[in-house]
Amino acid sequence: MAVLLIAGFMNLIDVTIVNVALPSLQSGLGATSSQIEWVVAAYILAFAIGLLPLGRLGDMMGRRRIFLLGVGAFTLASTLCGLAPDINTLIAARLLQGIGGAMMTPQTLAIAQVIFPPKERAAAFALFGVTAGLAAVTGPLIGGLLINADLMGLTWRPIFLVNIPVGLFAILAGLKFIPVMDGNRDVGIDLGGIVLAALALLLVVFPLIEGRELGWPAWSFAMMVASVPAALLFARWQFRQASSGAPQLLPVSLMTNVGFMGGTLVTSLFFSAVPGFFLVLAVFLQTGYGLTPLQSGLTTVPFSLGVFISSMVSGKLGQRWQRQRIFIGSVMLSGAMLWLQMLVAGLGDALDTMLFLPPLLIAGLGLGAAVSPLFQLALAKVPDRDAGSASGGVQSFQQVGGALGVAITGHLFFTSLMGASGAALGKTGYIAALDTALYYGIFAYGLTALAVFFLQPPGVAEKAR
Repeated sequence: MAVLLIAGFMNLIDVTIVNVALPSLQSGLGATSSQIEWVVAAYILAFAIGLLPLGRLGDMMGRRRIFLLGVGAFTLASTLCGLAPDINTLIAARLLQGIGGAMMTPQTLAIAQVIFPPKERAAAFALFGVTAGLAAVTGPLIGGLLINADLMGLTWRPIFLVNIPVGLFAILAGLKFIPVMDGNRDVGIDLGGIVLAALALLLVVFPLIEGRELGWPAWSFAMMVASVPAALLFARWQFRQASSGAPQLLPVSLMTNVGFMGGTLVTSLFFSAVPGFFLVLAVFLQTGYGLTPLQSGLTTVPFSLGVFISSMVSGKLGQRWQRQRIFIGSVMLSGAMLWLQMLVAGLGDALDTMLFLPPLLIAGLGLGAAVSPLFQLALAKVPDRDAGSASGGVQSFQQVGGALGVAITGHLFFTSLMGASGAALGKTGYIAALDTALYYGIFAYGLTALAVFFLQPPGVAEKAR
């Protein structure tokens, strides 16, 4: 379990470190705002598209084997990111990094789902929540320290290169301690489903990110409209594969599982606001108000501490009050975003980062309270034979939500920032831009709080327990 958590920590900390480094990346590589969005979105897209097939590949080839290959690919991609000579190379390396993350991440949950008996699974999933909290706490600090230290004149590059020793250790320890698990070769891989799923995602995310930069040409709207039939075609393909006994990317047994699909959709909505929020917050603090990466990282620490504390408490609660915890967490997050919006609206030329402490702490507490029960509810009725696909599926939906959230939040922020003149405004412009972007977080978490009561009828979880 420790080896699984180390690999997960490496993956999660990379996300938080990158958020802090985005303004330094943009200035160092001369990137546009849409290219900076792609540094985040490229990883999320590759991760989202890869989770389902690579989770299934673990079921087929053996979860230990695919996990270790994923750690190796992630470590190699981190090296390429750290050595990237330009922004396009960095974006390509981030795609590879997303694939590596997608190889190892579903195996961690699937291995835990299989090797732990039901009564211990809540504690195991809670450990993943604690690890996420630790990554969230340490990521901004480590990122800020590494960039400020400017090791050997490398500026932002060490944030990726630091993964090399961690990845090598995880591979060696995994070879020794993770139990060998035989795969089921009969599971197969659904190549058609992979292509259709990737197409549906790209038809949505690509125009959302590039459309603003290019002035919203007609093709950007056409692509978004075309994503609907592409998604329907994917669903029809899955049913056709099932009727002929062929491999399915997302098994029909999961697609028709109301509890699983409801849980994954709510999970994707819940996690859609987080990546985009921290992307625009980093730009607001560093570019808008001139904070250093370390100061920016320190500003977000209350959120990370809230996630860590709340995740530990949530683990103690196990399977109790799952829907209630998701509801409370969502309300806290929506309220915290509203608080931040009112706080930002009152800012002037000077910025007191201590003002951000209470709302960010509440937001972190809300996130940590909801993570563990969200995953438990989504995976509660999944048979062991589909554990890899199910864990990959729920996380894939989570990442799809994240990619859409980055595109929507980034669009709201940068469109407001540039204004009608197309030229960046002063601090007043950054205030208005963040104020506008926060509307999405308020909406997403408010809707999650309402939707959570449709996950399953009241009393089902209690009877199952």
